[in-house]
Amino acid sequence: MHTNALAGTIVEHLRTADKAVEAVLPTLTRKLVKTRASQINGCSFCLHMHTKEAIRAGETPQRLNLVAAWKQAKGFTAAERAALELAEQAPASRPVTVSPTTPGPGVLEHHDEDQLVALVAEIALINAWNRVCVITQQPGGDYQLP
Repeated sequence: MHTNALAGTIVEHLRTADKAVEAVLPTLTRKLVKTRASQINGCSFCLHMHTKEAIRAGETPQRLNLVAAWKQAKGFTAAERAALELAEQAPASRPVTVSPTTPGPGVLEHHDEDQLVALVAEIALINAWNRVCVITQQPGGDYQLP
């Protein structure tokens, strides 16, 4: 994948979009959303990367272990729960063009307009990354933190 010029250009654009989101959303919220979407999408590469980065950013292994069952777990804030709920509204099992019709009251209650835009972008971006990595069969387990 990395030897293809078009793939390289697309990856750079995805990275640029990721940087824009970083400035608006809390780091741990972003990492939780990326972890949950990667679980749903079955992307071992992204799951490995984002859990390692989350721990480096201060996330606890306990909360990361509970992300898959966050609805029944303690320890997630109302804003994190709203973000995770939104991330689950567009799972990989649905066609790419199907989107939720509303963000849900929790998201609007706990996130301002810029955060909502960033959260929607974050979910779209991680789904794009997941698809790239799954389709090109990028294995998880070898990611090294920069």
